Amino acid sequence: MSFHYKLIQDFILFGIFASVFSFHHKNLNLEKQLNEIASKPSFSYLALGDSYTIGESVKEAETYTLQTVKLLGETSLYFSKPEVIARTGWTTADLQKAIDKHHFQNIRYKIVTLLIGVNNQYQGRSTIEYTEQFKALLTKSIQLAGGNPSHVIVISIPDYGVTPFAESSPKEKIAKVIDSFNLVNYQISQQYKTKYLDITPETRKAANDHSLLASDGLHYSGKEYAIWAQQLSVLIKKIIR
Repeated sequence: MSFHYKLIQDFILFGIFASVFSFHHKNLNLEKQLNEIASKPSFSYLALGDSYTIGESVKEAETYTLQTVKLLGETSLYFSKPEVIARTGWTTADLQKAIDKHHFQNIRYKIVTLLIGVNNQYQGRSTIEYTEQFKALLTKSIQLAGGNPSHVIVISIPDYGVTPFAESSPKEKIAKVIDSFNLVNYQISQQYKTKYLDITPETRKAANDHSLLASDGLHYSGKEYAIWAQQLSVLIKKIIR
């Protein structure tokens, strides 16, 4: 075998070895990356509420719950898809009945949010009734957060009085009653030592900016929910970190 032929043969063998090594190395890197992703902690989030929590009239990706989880993920706080117990038209009593029948995905949730009461107001139900039922719901929320009230966030009731849906209704009266219901849930939140997020002033901006409203003229748009999500994600980051 000539020296020239031997040199070519060695070069080919070296190329094959280098390719195999490179492929193996890339596979190891890919496997490492996949293992790192799989090992990232995934927190659980339970959202309790009504039409605002399910995002009536917007795409699922535009709901404040999913937008919140997305924002948190961008800061390396990874949450699984929120578990939502909510439906359009629900009052505090309706939500309680649904919770009693629900089969929960987790025993303990890292974060629990509670936004409920607009339909109590809309149906003309009393703040006395709301007080008792909200206390029961908040007690259950704390239990679902593993008995940790600081991981429960009460979200204030939006003011739908500024929407086209309520244009023929007395806006000042609606605002006043919404405020009275929010005073109740705020005081109970303080009493039970949970966190509180006041989004009501933000929702009233829809009076002059209809881009914050969904197509039904009553509920809020993905743009408005993005604002809630921003505020909520900041609060959750403070809780976890």
